[in-house]
Amino acid sequence: MVDSSATVLPVPAARQPRNPISLKQVEKVMSRSVAGFGIVFGAQAVPSVLSQLYEAYPLWLWIVIPALVSTLVVVAILSGVQFWVRQSQGVFALVYLIALVSWPFAVLPGAEVTTGAHWLWYLMTVATAMAAISFNVVFGTIYLVLIPAIYFVVRITPDGGGAVWHAALIEAVYAFILGAAVLIIATMLQVAATNVDSAQATALDRYGRAVRAHATEVERVQVDSIVHDSVLTTFLSAARAFTPEAQTLAGTMAGNAMGHLREAALVLPDDPSMVRVSAVVQRIIASSRELARPIEVHLKSLGTRSIPAGAAEAVHAAALQSMVNSLQHAGDYGVERWISARAVSPGGIEVVVGDTGAGFDLSAGPSERIGVRVSIIEQMTNAGGRVVIKTAPSEGTTVTIRWPAPSAEKVPARTGRDALAAAPPRTESRKAVSR
Repeated sequence: MVDSSATVLPVPAARQPRNPISLKQVEKVMSRSVAGFGIVFGAQAVPSVLSQLYEAYPLWLWIVIPALVSTLVVVAILSGVQFWVRQSQGVFALVYLIALVSWPFAVLPGAEVTTGAHWLWYLMTVATAMAAISFNVVFGTIYLVLIPAIYFVVRITPDGGGAVWHAALIEAVYAFILGAAVLIIATMLQVAATNVDSAQATALDRYGRAVRAHATEVERVQVDSIVHDSVLTTFLSAARAFTPEAQTLAGTMAGNAMGHLREAALVLPDDPSMVRVSAVVQRIIASSRELARPIEVHLKSLGTRSIPAGAAEAVHAAALQSMVNSLQHAGDYGVERWISARAVSPGGIEVVVGDTGAGFDLSAGPSERIGVRVSIIEQMTNAGGRVVIKTAPSEGTTVTIRWPAPSAEKVPARTGRDALAAAPPRTESRKAVSR
Protein backbone atom coordinates (compact mmCIF):
# COMPACT_ATOMS: atom_id res chain seq x y z
CA MET A 1 0.00 0.00 0.00
CA VAL A 2 2.81 2.41 0.93
CA ASP A 3 6.36 2.02 -0.37
CA SER A 4 8.61 1.25 2.58
CA SER A 5 11.57 2.75 0.72
CA ALA A 6 9.84 6.09 0.28
CA THR A 7 11.07 9.21 2.02
CA VAL A 8 9.22 9.76 5.29
CA LEU A 9 8.59 13.31 6.44
CA PRO A 10 7.58 13.21 10.12
CA VAL A 11 4.96 15.70 11.16
CA PRO A 12 5.55 17.15 14.63
CA ALA A 13 2.60 16.55 16.92
CA ALA A 14 3.43 19.33 19.35
CA ARG A 15 1.89 22.00 17.17
CA GLN A 16 -1.25 20.08 16.28
CA PRO A 17 -4.40 22.08 17.14
CA ARG A 18 -7.29 20.48 18.95
CA ASN A 19 -9.98 19.12 16.70
CA PRO A 20 -13.00 21.47 16.92
CA ILE A 21 -16.34 20.16 18.10
CA SER A 22 -18.47 18.68 15.34
CA LEU A 23 -22.12 17.77 14.90
CA LYS A 24 -21.24 14.08 14.98
CA GLN A 25 -19.46 14.47 18.31
CA VAL A 26 -22.38 16.39 19.82
CA GLU A 27 -24.91 13.80 18.71
CA LYS A 28 -22.72 11.00 20.05
CA VAL A 29 -22.41 12.59 23.51
CA MET A 30 -26.12 13.48 23.68
CA SER A 31 -27.35 10.05 22.59
CA ARG A 32 -25.08 8.17 24.98
CA SER A 33 -25.96 10.48 27.87
CA VAL A 34 -29.71 10.09 27.31
CA ALA A 35 -29.35 6.32 26.97
CA GLY A 36 -27.40 6.17 30.23
CA PHE A 37 -29.96 8.27 32.08
CA GLY A 38 -32.68 6.07 30.60
CA ILE A 39 -31.16 3.01 32.25
CA VAL A 40 -30.94 4.90 35.57
CA PHE A 41 -34.56 6.12 35.44
CA GLY A 42 -35.70 2.68 34.34
CA ALA A 43 -34.03 1.13 37.39
CA GLN A 44 -35.65 3.81 39.57
CA ALA A 45 -39.08 2.75 38.28
CA VAL A 46 -38.65 -0.92 39.27
CA PRO A 47 -40.02 -0.56 42.86
CA SER A 48 -43.10 1.26 41.56
CA VAL A 49 -43.65 -1.38 38.90
CA LEU A 50 -43.56 -4.16 41.51
CA SER A 51 -45.93 -2.32 43.85
CA GLN A 52 -48.47 -1.55 41.09
CA LEU A 53 -48.62 -4.92 39.32
CA TYR A 54 -52.05 -5.69 40.84
CA GLU A 55 -53.65 -2.61 39.22
CA ALA A 56 -53.50 -3.61 35.53
CA TYR A 57 -54.38 -6.57 33.35
CA PRO A 58 -51.53 -9.11 33.23
CA LEU A 59 -51.65 -9.22 29.43
CA TRP A 60 -51.02 -5.47 29.22
CA LEU A 61 -48.15 -5.75 31.68
CA TRP A 62 -46.59 -8.65 29.77
CA ILE A 63 -46.68 -6.60 26.57
CA VAL A 64 -45.79 -3.09 27.76
CA ILE A 65 -43.08 -3.77 30.33
CA PRO A 66 -40.94 -6.10 28.15
CA ALA A 67 -41.40 -3.74 25.20
CA LEU A 68 -40.15 -0.75 27.18
CA VAL A 69 -37.31 -2.61 28.87
CA SER A 70 -36.06 -4.31 25.71
CA THR A 71 -36.26 -1.10 23.70
CA LEU A 72 -34.36 0.76 26.42
CA VAL A 73 -31.61 -1.86 26.42
CA VAL A 74 -31.38 -1.79 22.62
CA VAL A 75 -31.13 2.02 22.70
CA ALA A 76 -28.27 1.81 25.20
CA ILE A 77 -26.39 -0.73 23.06
CA LEU A 78 -26.90 1.08 19.75
CA SER A 79 -25.99 4.43 21.30
CA GLY A 80 -22.77 2.88 22.55
CA VAL A 81 -21.79 1.59 19.10
CA GLN A 82 -23.32 4.62 17.33
CA PHE A 83 -25.52 2.66 14.95
CA TRP A 84 -29.20 3.41 14.28
CA VAL A 85 -29.16 5.86 17.16
CA ARG A 86 -31.96 8.16 16.04
CA GLN A 87 -34.15 5.29 14.86
CA SER A 88 -33.87 3.32 18.09
CA GLN A 89 -34.54 6.33 20.31
CA GLY A 90 -37.51 7.26 18.15
CA VAL A 91 -38.90 3.73 18.58
CA PHE A 92 -38.66 4.04 22.37
CA ALA A 93 -40.51 7.37 22.26
CA LEU A 94 -43.32 5.81 20.21
CA VAL A 95 -43.53 2.69 22.43
CA TYR A 96 -43.80 4.92 25.49
CA LEU A 97 -46.56 6.98 23.84
CA ILE A 98 -48.55 3.80 23.13
CA ALA A 99 -48.05 2.59 26.71
CA LEU A 100 -49.19 5.93 28.14
CA VAL A 101 -52.31 6.14 25.96
CA SER A 102 -53.30 2.54 26.71
CA TRP A 103 -52.67 2.85 30.47
CA PRO A 104 -56.22 3.85 31.57
CA PHE A 105 -57.77 1.05 29.47
CA ALA A 106 -55.56 -1.56 31.16
CA VAL A 107 -56.64 -0.82 34.74
CA LEU A 108 -58.54 -3.71 36.33
CA PRO A 109 -62.19 -2.97 37.27
CA GLY A 110 -62.47 -2.27 40.99
CA ALA A 111 -58.72 -2.19 41.49
CA GLU A 112 -57.46 0.13 44.18
CA VAL A 113 -55.23 2.45 42.13
CA THR A 114 -52.35 4.01 44.00
CA THR A 115 -52.51 7.74 44.55
CA GLY A 116 -48.76 8.12 44.08
CA ALA A 117 -46.94 8.62 40.82
CA HIS A 118 -47.50 5.84 38.31
CA TRP A 119 -44.41 3.92 37.24
CA LEU A 120 -44.74 5.31 33.70
CA TRP A 121 -44.03 8.75 35.13
CA TYR A 122 -40.40 7.80 35.85
CA LEU A 123 -39.81 7.13 32.14
CA MET A 124 -41.56 10.25 30.85
CA THR A 125 -38.44 12.43 30.87
CA VAL A 126 -36.47 9.67 29.15
CA ALA A 127 -39.10 9.46 26.39
CA THR A 128 -39.20 13.24 25.82
CA ALA A 129 -35.37 13.40 25.78
CA MET A 130 -35.15 10.60 23.21
CA ALA A 131 -37.82 12.30 21.11
CA ALA A 132 -35.74 15.50 21.20
CA ILE A 133 -32.77 13.60 19.77
CA SER A 134 -34.67 11.44 17.29
CA PHE A 135 -37.21 13.90 15.87
CA ASN A 136 -36.76 17.37 14.41
CA VAL A 137 -37.51 20.46 16.48
CA VAL A 138 -41.18 20.66 15.44
CA PHE A 139 -42.10 17.04 16.19
CA GLY A 140 -39.89 17.02 19.27
CA THR A 141 -41.76 20.04 20.64
CA ILE A 142 -45.15 18.49 19.86
CA TYR A 143 -44.13 15.29 21.64
CA LEU A 144 -42.80 17.31 24.59
CA VAL A 145 -46.17 19.04 25.07
CA LEU A 146 -48.35 16.05 24.25
CA ILE A 147 -46.88 13.49 26.65
CA PRO A 148 -47.21 15.52 29.91
CA ALA A 149 -50.70 16.63 28.83
CA ILE A 150 -51.82 13.02 28.37
CA TYR A 151 -50.32 12.05 31.70
CA PHE A 152 -52.09 14.96 33.46
CA VAL A 153 -55.47 14.03 32.01
CA VAL A 154 -55.11 10.35 32.91
CA ARG A 155 -53.88 11.06 36.46
CA ILE A 156 -56.96 13.09 37.39
CA THR A 157 -59.33 10.33 36.19
CA PRO A 158 -60.35 7.47 38.51
CA ASP A 159 -58.43 4.92 36.42
CA GLY A 160 -55.29 7.02 36.79
CA GLY A 161 -55.55 7.28 40.55
CA GLY A 162 -57.94 10.22 40.83
CA ALA A 163 -55.15 12.58 41.84
CA VAL A 164 -56.02 16.17 42.69
CA TRP A 165 -55.41 18.40 39.75
CA HIS A 166 -52.58 20.45 41.25
CA ALA A 167 -50.63 17.31 42.26
CA ALA A 168 -51.07 15.84 38.77
CA LEU A 169 -50.11 19.21 37.27
CA ILE A 170 -46.90 19.32 39.31
CA GLU A 171 -45.89 15.87 38.08
CA ALA A 172 -46.65 16.80 34.45
CA VAL A 173 -44.88 20.17 34.64
CA TYR A 174 -41.83 18.59 36.26
CA ALA A 175 -41.50 16.11 33.39
CA PHE A 176 -42.16 18.91 30.88
CA ILE A 177 -39.39 21.11 32.31
CA LEU A 178 -36.81 18.35 32.24
CA GLY A 179 -37.79 17.35 28.70
CA ALA A 180 -37.76 20.98 27.55
CA ALA A 181 -34.27 21.45 29.01
CA VAL A 182 -32.98 18.46 27.06
CA LEU A 183 -34.69 19.64 23.87
CA ILE A 184 -33.28 23.16 24.16
CA ILE A 185 -29.77 22.00 24.99
CA ALA A 186 -29.80 19.41 22.19
CA THR A 187 -31.06 21.96 19.66
CA MET A 188 -28.54 24.62 20.70
CA LEU A 189 -25.63 22.19 20.58
CA GLN A 190 -26.70 20.84 17.20
CA VAL A 191 -27.00 24.36 15.76
CA ALA A 192 -23.65 25.37 17.25
CA ALA A 193 -21.94 22.23 15.95
CA THR A 194 -23.47 22.71 12.50
CA ASN A 195 -22.15 26.27 12.43
CA VAL A 196 -18.72 25.01 13.46
CA ASP A 197 -18.75 22.40 10.68
CA SER A 198 -19.76 25.07 8.17
CA ALA A 199 -17.10 27.47 9.42
CA GLN A 200 -14.47 24.74 9.24
CA ALA A 201 -15.43 23.89 5.66
CA THR A 202 -15.31 27.58 4.71
CA ALA A 203 -11.95 28.00 6.40
CA LEU A 204 -10.53 24.99 4.58
CA ASP A 205 -11.81 26.35 1.27
CA ARG A 206 -10.28 29.77 1.92
CA TYR A 207 -7.06 28.16 3.06
CA GLY A 208 -6.85 26.16 -0.16
CA ARG A 209 -7.44 29.26 -2.27
CA ALA A 210 -4.83 31.22 -0.32
CA VAL A 211 -2.26 28.46 -0.72
CA ARG A 212 -3.00 28.26 -4.43
CA ALA A 213 -2.55 32.01 -4.85
CA HIS A 214 0.67 31.85 -2.87
CA ALA A 215 1.99 28.97 -5.00
CA THR A 216 1.18 30.91 -8.18
CA GLU A 217 3.00 33.96 -6.87
CA VAL A 218 6.01 31.84 -5.91
CA GLU A 219 6.13 30.40 -9.43
CA ARG A 220 5.95 33.89 -10.95
CA VAL A 221 8.80 35.07 -8.74
CA GLN A 222 10.88 32.04 -9.73
CA VAL A 223 10.36 32.71 -13.45
CA ASP A 224 11.13 36.39 -12.99
CA SER A 225 14.28 35.40 -11.14
CA ILE A 226 15.36 33.15 -14.02
CA VAL A 227 14.79 35.93 -16.54
CA HIS A 228 16.56 38.54 -14.46
CA ASP A 229 19.46 36.51 -13.09
CA SER A 230 20.17 34.36 -16.16
CA VAL A 231 18.87 35.97 -19.35
CA LEU A 232 19.54 39.64 -18.66
CA THR A 233 22.90 38.87 -17.06
CA THR A 234 23.85 36.84 -20.14
CA PHE A 235 22.87 39.72 -22.44
CA LEU A 236 24.98 42.16 -20.43
CA SER A 237 27.96 39.81 -20.41
CA ALA A 238 27.67 39.21 -24.15
CA ALA A 239 27.54 42.95 -24.80
CA ARG A 240 30.80 43.37 -22.91
CA ALA A 241 32.57 40.28 -24.29
CA PHE A 242 35.56 41.89 -26.07
CA THR A 243 38.10 39.17 -25.23
CA PRO A 244 38.09 35.47 -26.12
CA GLU A 245 37.79 34.54 -22.43
CA ALA A 246 34.80 36.87 -22.00
CA GLN A 247 33.18 35.49 -25.13
CA THR A 248 33.65 31.90 -23.87
CA LEU A 249 32.13 32.87 -20.54
CA ALA A 250 29.21 34.57 -22.27
CA GLY A 251 28.60 31.42 -24.33
CA THR A 252 28.60 29.25 -21.19
CA MET A 253 26.18 31.65 -19.51
CA ALA A 254 23.93 31.58 -22.56
CA GLY A 255 23.85 27.77 -22.48
CA ASN A 256 22.99 27.80 -18.80
CA ALA A 257 20.26 30.38 -19.36
CA MET A 258 18.74 28.28 -22.14
CA GLY A 259 18.74 25.26 -19.82
CA HIS A 260 16.99 27.26 -17.11
CA LEU A 261 14.40 28.45 -19.59
CA ARG A 262 13.75 24.91 -20.85
CA GLU A 263 13.25 23.72 -17.28
CA ALA A 264 10.91 26.63 -16.58
CA ALA A 265 8.93 25.76 -19.72
CA LEU A 266 8.50 22.20 -18.41
CA VAL A 267 7.47 23.05 -14.86
CA LEU A 268 5.49 26.23 -15.51
CA PRO A 269 4.29 26.93 -19.04
CA ASP A 270 3.14 30.36 -20.11
CA ASP A 271 -0.40 29.30 -19.24
CA PRO A 272 -0.83 30.67 -15.68
CA SER A 273 -3.43 27.98 -14.92
CA MET A 274 -0.75 25.27 -14.69
CA VAL A 275 0.59 24.14 -11.31
CA ARG A 276 3.65 22.03 -10.64
CA VAL A 277 3.00 18.51 -9.28
CA SER A 278 5.53 19.06 -6.52
CA ALA A 279 3.69 22.26 -5.51
CA VAL A 280 0.43 20.33 -5.25
CA VAL A 281 2.08 17.76 -2.99
CA GLN A 282 3.62 20.48 -0.84
CA ARG A 283 0.17 22.03 -0.42
CA ILE A 284 -1.20 18.68 0.72
CA ILE A 285 1.68 18.24 3.18
CA ALA A 286 1.15 21.77 4.51
CA SER A 287 -2.54 21.06 4.96
CA SER A 288 -1.80 17.83 6.84
CA ARG A 289 0.35 19.76 9.31
CA GLU A 290 -2.61 21.97 10.17
CA LEU A 291 -4.84 19.04 11.16
CA ALA A 292 -5.47 17.65 14.61
CA ARG A 293 -3.51 14.39 14.34
CA PRO A 294 -0.08 13.57 12.89
CA ILE A 295 -0.16 12.05 9.42
CA GLU A 296 2.86 10.24 8.05
CA VAL A 297 3.95 11.37 4.59
CA HIS A 298 5.60 9.12 1.99
CA LEU A 299 6.96 10.66 -1.22
CA LYS A 300 8.16 9.03 -4.41
CA SER A 301 9.56 10.67 -7.53
CA LEU A 302 7.44 13.72 -8.32
CA GLY A 303 9.21 14.83 -11.49
CA THR A 304 9.04 18.36 -12.92
CA ARG A 305 5.72 18.23 -14.71
CA SER A 306 2.72 20.48 -14.24
CA ILE A 307 -1.01 19.86 -14.21
CA PRO A 308 -3.94 22.23 -14.79
CA ALA A 309 -4.81 24.39 -11.82
CA GLY A 310 -8.36 23.03 -11.79
CA ALA A 311 -7.03 19.48 -11.50
CA ALA A 312 -4.52 20.57 -8.87
CA GLU A 313 -7.28 22.18 -6.84
CA ALA A 314 -9.44 19.05 -7.13
CA VAL A 315 -6.58 16.77 -6.05
CA HIS A 316 -5.74 19.00 -3.08
CA ALA A 317 -9.38 19.34 -2.02
CA ALA A 318 -10.03 15.59 -2.33
CA ALA A 319 -6.89 14.75 -0.34
CA LEU A 320 -7.75 17.31 2.31
CA GLN A 321 -11.34 16.05 2.59
CA SER A 322 -10.02 12.47 2.87
CA MET A 323 -7.69 13.49 5.71
CA VAL A 324 -10.48 15.37 7.51
CA ASN A 325 -12.83 12.37 7.09
CA SER A 326 -10.15 10.11 8.59
CA LEU A 327 -9.73 12.39 11.60
CA GLN A 328 -13.49 12.65 12.16
CA HIS A 329 -14.56 9.06 11.54
CA ALA A 330 -11.62 6.63 11.73
CA GLY A 331 -11.08 6.92 15.50
CA ASP A 332 -8.62 8.61 17.81
CA TYR A 333 -6.38 6.07 19.53
CA GLY A 334 -4.10 3.52 17.93
CA VAL A 335 -5.04 4.61 14.40
CA GLU A 336 -2.22 5.00 11.89
CA ARG A 337 -2.68 7.58 9.11
CA TRP A 338 -0.53 8.18 6.08
CA ILE A 339 -0.30 9.98 2.76
CA SER A 340 1.72 8.81 -0.23
CA ALA A 341 2.23 10.79 -3.44
CA ARG A 342 3.94 10.06 -6.73
CA ALA A 343 4.00 11.24 -10.31
CA VAL A 344 2.31 8.92 -12.83
CA SER A 345 2.32 8.74 -16.61
CA PRO A 346 1.33 10.53 -18.66
CA GLY A 347 2.11 13.71 -16.73
CA GLY A 348 -0.22 13.04 -13.83
CA ILE A 349 -0.27 12.58 -10.07
CA GLU A 350 -1.49 9.91 -7.65
CA VAL A 351 -2.17 10.60 -3.98
CA VAL A 352 -3.16 7.88 -1.51
CA VAL A 353 -4.69 8.77 1.86
CA GLY A 354 -5.10 5.82 4.20
CA ASP A 355 -5.72 4.82 7.80
CA THR A 356 -6.13 1.71 9.92
CA GLY A 357 -9.27 3.02 11.64
CA ALA A 358 -12.93 2.09 11.86
CA GLY A 359 -13.71 2.00 8.13
CA PHE A 360 -17.30 2.06 6.90
CA ASP A 361 -19.74 0.46 4.47
CA LEU A 362 -19.47 2.66 1.37
CA SER A 363 -22.35 0.93 -0.41
CA ALA A 364 -24.76 1.82 2.38
CA GLY A 365 -24.36 5.53 1.61
CA PRO A 366 -25.09 7.05 5.08
CA SER A 367 -25.86 10.75 5.21
CA GLU A 368 -22.62 11.54 6.96
CA ARG A 369 -20.76 10.18 3.91
CA ILE A 370 -22.10 12.80 1.52
CA GLY A 371 -18.63 14.42 1.64
CA VAL A 372 -17.15 11.21 0.19
CA ARG A 373 -19.48 11.20 -2.81
CA VAL A 374 -19.54 14.91 -3.56
CA SER A 375 -16.31 16.45 -2.22
CA ILE A 376 -14.07 13.56 -3.28
CA ILE A 377 -15.50 11.27 -5.96
CA GLU A 378 -17.64 13.68 -7.96
CA GLN A 379 -15.19 16.56 -7.76
CA MET A 380 -12.32 14.43 -9.07
CA THR A 381 -14.49 12.90 -11.81
CA ASN A 382 -15.58 16.34 -13.00
CA ALA A 383 -11.91 17.41 -13.09
CA GLY A 384 -11.02 14.40 -15.27
CA GLY A 385 -9.61 12.25 -12.49
CA ARG A 386 -10.65 9.13 -10.66
CA VAL A 387 -11.03 8.03 -7.03
CA VAL A 388 -10.95 4.45 -5.76
CA ILE A 389 -11.99 3.88 -2.14
CA LYS A 390 -11.25 0.59 -0.43
CA THR A 391 -12.89 0.26 2.97
CA ALA A 392 -14.96 -1.99 5.18
CA PRO A 393 -16.10 -1.78 8.80
CA SER A 394 -13.14 -2.28 11.19
CA GLU A 395 -10.73 -2.70 8.24
CA GLY A 396 -9.52 0.86 7.70
CA THR A 397 -9.90 3.06 4.65
CA THR A 398 -7.67 3.77 1.66
CA VAL A 399 -8.55 6.59 -0.76
CA THR A 400 -6.58 6.59 -4.03
CA ILE A 401 -6.83 9.90 -5.90
CA ARG A 402 -5.44 9.97 -9.44
CA TRP A 403 -5.29 12.55 -12.20
CA PRO A 404 -5.78 12.11 -15.08
CA ALA A 405 -8.10 9.11 -14.98
CA PRO A 406 -6.70 6.04 -16.79
CA SER A 407 -8.27 5.42 -20.20
CA ALA A 408 -11.38 3.22 -20.22
CA GLU A 409 -9.61 0.29 -21.81
CA LYS A 410 -6.92 0.30 -19.11
CA VAL A 411 -9.30 0.37 -16.18
CA PRO A 412 -10.09 -3.18 -14.95
CA ALA A 413 -13.66 -4.11 -14.25
CA ARG A 414 -14.61 -3.42 -10.65
CA THR A 415 -17.33 -4.66 -8.41
CA GLY A 416 -18.68 -3.89 -4.97
CA ARG A 417 -17.18 -1.03 -3.02
CA ASP A 418 -14.42 -0.28 -5.59
CA ALA A 419 -16.96 0.00 -8.40
CA LEU A 420 -19.03 2.46 -6.44
CA ALA A 421 -16.02 4.63 -5.74
CA ALA A 422 -14.59 4.53 -9.27
CA ALA A 423 -17.78 5.01 -11.25
CA PRO A 424 -18.35 8.51 -12.67
CA PRO A 425 -21.46 10.31 -11.43
CA ARG A 426 -24.61 10.30 -13.48
CA THR A 427 -26.28 13.48 -14.68
CA GLU A 428 -28.51 13.51 -11.62
CA SER A 429 -25.66 12.60 -9.28
CA ARG A 430 -26.26 15.42 -6.79
CA LYS A 431 -29.94 14.56 -6.61
CA ALA A 432 -29.08 10.92 -6.04
CA VAL A 433 -26.62 11.80 -3.29
CA SER A 434 -29.24 13.76 -1.43
CA ARG A 435 -31.39 10.68 -1.26
